[in-house]
Amino acid sequence: MTHQIFQAGAEPRRATRQVRIGRVIVGSDAPVVVQSMTNTDTADVLGTAIQIAELARAGSELVRITVNNEAAAKAVPHIRDRLLALNMDVPLVGDFHYNGHKLLSDHPACAEALAKLRINPGNVGAGSKRDPQFAAIVDIACRYDKPVRIGVNWGSLDQSVLARIMDENATRAEPRDAGAVMREALVVSALESAAKAEEYGLGGDRIILSAKVSSVQDLIAVYRDLAQRCDYPLHLGLTEAGMGSKGIVASTAALSVLLQEGIGDTIRISLTPEPDGSRTQEVVVAQEILQTMGLRAFTPMVTACPGCGRTTSTFFQELASGIQTYVREQMPVWREQYDGVENMTLAVMGCVVNGPGESKHANIGISLPGTGESPAAPVFVDGEKTVTLRGDNIAAEFKAIVDDYVSTRYAKKAG
Repeated sequence: MTHQIFQAGAEPRRATRQVRIGRVIVGSDAPVVVQSMTNTDTADVLGTAIQIAELARAGSELVRITVNNEAAAKAVPHIRDRLLALNMDVPLVGDFHYNGHKLLSDHPACAEALAKLRINPGNVGAGSKRDPQFAAIVDIACRYDKPVRIGVNWGSLDQSVLARIMDENATRAEPRDAGAVMREALVVSALESAAKAEEYGLGGDRIILSAKVSSVQDLIAVYRDLAQRCDYPLHLGLTEAGMGSKGIVASTAALSVLLQEGIGDTIRISLTPEPDGSRTQEVVVAQEILQTMGLRAFTPMVTACPGCGRTTSTFFQELASGIQTYVREQMPVWREQYDGVENMTLAVMGCVVNGPGESKHANIGISLPGTGESPAAPVFVDGEKTVTLRGDNIAAEFKAIVDDYVSTRYAKKAG
């Protein structure tokens, strides 16, 4: 059935279509999915498989890999086999630019091993080559029953679409500004490419769209417009978000607005890693955005006070950091053994002002002594004070309380 393009001016809506990507469901009422991407040379089978496994263990439900040359295309099925040998059944997304039609045609094992294809209509081919090369990729997707993300990016926008939109804008009685023209070109490129993919035989339930920019306000505007005009699942991400706190803040600012409006079905946080930094940070940030918004739960969340003149000791900071690291490291094991443990809440507080109250709100909370307070740390479990910790082993004793709570309060999974 031909995809319906809704008229601008409608209310933003969540995608009504669902797309299956391996074992993952995207769209409609399915949970928002966390995606990440490797930065290894895909031709390095072992190194790429190791990084994918790290991302998957951190909670990435889809992992995208670059397929840019013959060596990378040949490596894909071997990477898939390595992961399966590690019991890692994470769906792989192949990222194709410029030569995807040739690589997929020449290496059918690559196409078969991937769970999804990602193509960019801005660089799938130029001029008279564009449509045949786009059609070739769609034909392969149909042949192997693979969904496709049509990912438009303002850094590589189809110039023919942009030129057409600019020409149309010039004839308007009140021409729009350059930013509005660029945003319209992004949306039109995505929608027209999706419609063409359906004309070539790809089912509407096999298409995901994205339209990425690196400006927060532009991203919000583009996706609101895209959500008004289609019902495909949408992949969200602020492209080239940047490093450190800037990238985290910008991504959070943009995605939180859209997610709150029900827009978005998969997300990826495009952070530039610090030198020698872990690639898994982008997964953690994506999870924390969804969890702090109450959209999903991935790992126990730790509430901790910021500290003030009443908390001149750094012990509460060290304990909060240690507990947060501990529960995240334990989650791969807990997730396999216990139902619902990801919903557990913890509180590590630094003084008596808000310590007992916040601790009572959490499943497990500890109120450490602030400056001048008695050197005692009451622990609260489900709102009730259960024990008071003292001495040099508070951290180890508190972890033991957490372990005991998990093993006794959450149902063990069968098998």
